[in-house]
Amino acid sequence: MAFTNLCKVLISDSLDPCCLKILQGGGLQVVEKQNLSKEELIAELQDFTADVINVVEKLQVVGRAGTGMDNVDLEAATRNGVLVMNTPNGNSLSVAELTCGMIILPSFHTPRFGLVWQKHWAC
Repeated sequence: MAFTNLCKVLISDSLDPCCLKILQGGGLQVVEKQNLSKEELIAELQDFTADVINVVEKLQVVGRAGTGMDNVDLEAATRNGVLVMNTPNGNSLSVAELTCGMIILPSFHTPRFGLVWQKHWAC
């Protein structure tokens, strides 16, 4: 899959290595920088405020790995023709699995067994 009109992708959060391979396989330059300070993030265009969006002339897409869009100035992005994307259902399966686990956990007395395992015998 080739990505037209895109040159460089900044990954500022953890991402599955398979996704990186797909991006690189499409001919994109992928830059991974995590745990940056606010100043570093601004320098790397992570916090997409109107100031950043207005300054970066070549910005075409802002992608969020998650549901929230609260850290992206959507009005500025729209004004500048920048596509903003997210992954609203990306963690739905994990949330469902956790919920099911939390529902059945009390029926197996798991917290109590954890205490016994730690040699706290008073259950």
